[in-house]
Amino acid sequence: MAACTDDPTVVLNPDAKIEPVASANDVVLTAEGTGTDALTVSWTKPEYGFSASPTYVIYLDVDGGDFSSGVALNIGGDISKTFKTEDLNKELIKLGFTPGVAAKLQIKVEAKLGTFKSIVSNVISINATAYTAYLDLSTPWGVVGSGYNNWGAFPDAPFFTTSTADVLVAYVTLKDGEIKFIQNNDWAVNYGDDGGDGTLEAGGANIAVTAGTYKITFNTAAKTYTITPYSWGIVGSAYNNWGATPDYNFTYDDATDQWRAIVKLSDGEFKIRMNNAWDVNYGDTGNDGTLDAGGSNIPVTAGNYQITFNEKDLTIEILPITNIWGLVGSAYNNWGATPDAQFDRDWRNDGVWILKDVTLTDGEFKFRANNDWTLNYGDTGADGTLEAGGDNIAATAGVYTITLDLSDPNNPKWSSVKY
Repeated sequence: MAACTDDPTVVLNPDAKIEPVASANDVVLTAEGTGTDALTVSWTKPEYGFSASPTYVIYLDVDGGDFSSGVALNIGGDISKTFKTEDLNKELIKLGFTPGVAAKLQIKVEAKLGTFKSIVSNVISINATAYTAYLDLSTPWGVVGSGYNNWGAFPDAPFFTTSTADVLVAYVTLKDGEIKFIQNNDWAVNYGDDGGDGTLEAGGANIAVTAGTYKITFNTAAKTYTITPYSWGIVGSAYNNWGATPDYNFTYDDATDQWRAIVKLSDGEFKIRMNNAWDVNYGDTGNDGTLDAGGSNIPVTAGNYQITFNEKDLTIEILPITNIWGLVGSAYNNWGATPDAQFDRDWRNDGVWILKDVTLTDGEFKFRANNDWTLNYGDTGADGTLEAGGDNIAATAGVYTITLDLSDPNNPKWSSVKY
C-alpha cells in the first residue's frame, strides 16, 4: 500500500495490519441478559509508520457472506467495541439469525486512513445464538365506548404494561363520545368515573372524550387515570412541507416498545415532533442515529421507508423498503379516488402485513403496492391464496381486520375477520 493520506510524502508501513480478537468464541444471548456486556472485539493499534488518526469500522456478516450486505458499525478512533446483549442481538436478528439456533458470525475490522486508503483485517468467526426480542406487554384491560369502537363493534383498544407496577398505558385515537375501561372485553368488570374527577369507580359513569390522539394512563391499584394528547409524527419538506398538512403519525409497536412508521418520503429533510407542534421535536445532529432535542434536520432521498423511533433511548433507524401495501376497491376508495387503506407491518412475523379495523362497503377490493397497479394481488377462486393480477375480492359492508401474508413470495395469502 502506498500513501495513506492526501500527503504524497507520507508512506504507510507495509507491515501494518489489524488482528481482531473476540472476548468469547461462543456467545449465547438471552433476554435476561439485557443490559449486560455480551461480546468485546478488540485489536492493537497498528504501526502505521506515521502519526495517524484512523476511523475504525467493525463489519458483521453471516457465515460465507462477503460483508457487502452485512452490518457496518462506525466506532470512531476506539480500538475496541463492547456489545451489550440487546445491541448484539439486534444486529444478529438484522442479519437473519434464527432465535435459539447457534450460527457462525463473521467479524472483520477496517481502519480508514485519509480519503481513500484503508487497512482491512483478517476475518474471525464466533458462534452466536440470538433470542426472540419481542416483548409481552399485553394485559386484559381495554378501552371501549362510543368514543372508540361504538361500544364493542370491533376490539377494544388495548392497555399495555409499563416499567411501573400497576400502571398501564393505551395509545388510542378517539372521536367525540364516551369511553370506559373494561377487563377481558367483558362488562363483568368495568370502570367509569363518577364526578369526572380522575378517580375510577366500578360500574361508574361513562367518561366524556373529544376527538384526538391520546395516551391513557390507568393505575389499576389506585383506580386513577389520565387522558393526555399524545402522538409522534414525521414533519418536513420530505413529507408535508413542514406542517402544511398533518404530520405522518407513528404507530406504537408493543412487540418492541418502540414507535414505527411505514411512509413514502420525497427528497428533502424531516424531524420527529410530538402532537403536531414544535414544543417537543427531535432531529439528528451529526446524523449518527441518535436524536437530539431541537437537533438538525434529517436528510433523506425519495423512497419508501420503515422508520423506527425509540422514545426511551432517543434513537432512530431509517430503512428503505420496496413496497408499501394497501387495499383498493369499490368497497373502500372507489378504486383509488382517495389513497388506499395502508397496511402496517406485523412486527412479530416477518413478511406479514395487517390492516386493522377498516370499514368496507358492499363491493370489491384488491391489494396493491405503492398506490399503483404495477404490482397487485387478487384472489382467483376465492380460496385465500393470492394471484398477481387475480380476480377482485367480494366484500360485504362491515368492519374488518385483514391480514396479508407475503412471508412466502411463492405462496401469498390473505385472511380477514369481520366484526
